[in-house]
Amino acid sequence: MRYMMTYDLMETARNTNQWMGASALAIASYPIFSMIPNPALSWMAAWGEVTERTFQRMTVKPDWGIRTFTCEDGKDHLVKIETVVEKPFGDLIHFAVPGRDTKPRKVLVVAPMSGHYATLLRSTVKSLLVDCEVYITDWHNARDIPVSAGKFDIEDYTLYLVDFMREMGPDTHVIAVCQPAPLTLAATAYLAEQDPDAQPRSLTLIGGPVDPDATPTEVTDFGRRVTMGQLEETMIQRVGFKYPGVGRMVYPGLLQLASFMSMNAERHTKAFQDQIARVSRGEASDHDAHNRFYDEYLAVMDMPAEFYLSTVERVFKEREIARNAFVVDGHKVDIGKITSVAVKTVEGAKDDISAPGQCIAALDLCTGLPDSKKASHVEPGAGHYGIFAGKSWRRNIRPLVLDFIDANSGGSGSGSAKKPANKNVAAAE
Repeated sequence: MRYMMTYDLMETARNTNQWMGASALAIASYPIFSMIPNPALSWMAAWGEVTERTFQRMTVKPDWGIRTFTCEDGKDHLVKIETVVEKPFGDLIHFAVPGRDTKPRKVLVVAPMSGHYATLLRSTVKSLLVDCEVYITDWHNARDIPVSAGKFDIEDYTLYLVDFMREMGPDTHVIAVCQPAPLTLAATAYLAEQDPDAQPRSLTLIGGPVDPDATPTEVTDFGRRVTMGQLEETMIQRVGFKYPGVGRMVYPGLLQLASFMSMNAERHTKAFQDQIARVSRGEASDHDAHNRFYDEYLAVMDMPAEFYLSTVERVFKEREIARNAFVVDGHKVDIGKITSVAVKTVEGAKDDISAPGQCIAALDLCTGLPDSKKASHVEPGAGHYGIFAGKSWRRNIRPLVLDFIDANSGGSGSGSAKKPANKNVAAAE
């Protein structure tokens, strides 16, 4: 019961801060106060507006916000989000563009389950939608999943990916972003052994911890310092009575958000101070840069406890993927069995979450894959976010990924001539 009380206390604190912000905004906005202009009241109203929005958005799943799309015919087409596969812990969804010819590139984006919703990849999806049929894994908030739905650990996650790949068929190109990179690699190897005809044509791994020990970071050091007992005691709570998942053991999104914020506390503090000043001067807007970023960044979801704990223990501590010793549903997955799926890794030179070296380790694990089907890229000056959603993605990485897809499309790419795979930097060094 104490775990449930802690969860409800966190939700109470969030709710209280939201209420305090709303109250401050309402009090400072009384019309009578406008008779005697006072900078303190303007600041109080601004603080209230920013505070209310900040704490209110933490429990709201952001909308995809991709409603129309201008195609080659110069016309705006509606974007329809279709659920292709529906499961308790996550769905496979498709961004369909009615009236547009089906694009030859069929891409599955594997979104991370690491505290944020799949909408964190909104800009990634929008950029790929121009040239591809885009599908994505839409993971559900664990607090909204009844206990009767059962457990969900990294083996279940891997089997979900296997089912999604089977549904999409062999002409699929998979792009795994951050956390799911090692498990997507394992899912591909699982298919290589169990159902070779369902394997995707290519697999692009972006900034993922395939071998966390290759280049230690603050994230990997934390995983080493704490024991599993400490993690379970300090991080795991039961969902409170407010949500459908009441009683489910979870790693709360609010705790994860606190961890994210603490890594760059000074920068976030300054960002909110500057926003309050802009609001008080009347220079802010509902969709300015601050609100666009933090509307997404602060929207967090709970993870199933067994998924969080098994990720830390088996991916980071035991390094089962890095040692090629991962077991799924009683079957030992051999990554060396991948012999036909082209694999590319993408890393950011300044990534402080999954540092260069952690993701490229996947290429060494693919012992059955010829070098002609391996590729890698390290983006100079790019941090973690930039390699899949920032200007580094838009300007450099996205074109390289599309070239890699075309080079391994079996003649189904958009170009008439088949392009060579990107240079394998790992093999060249």
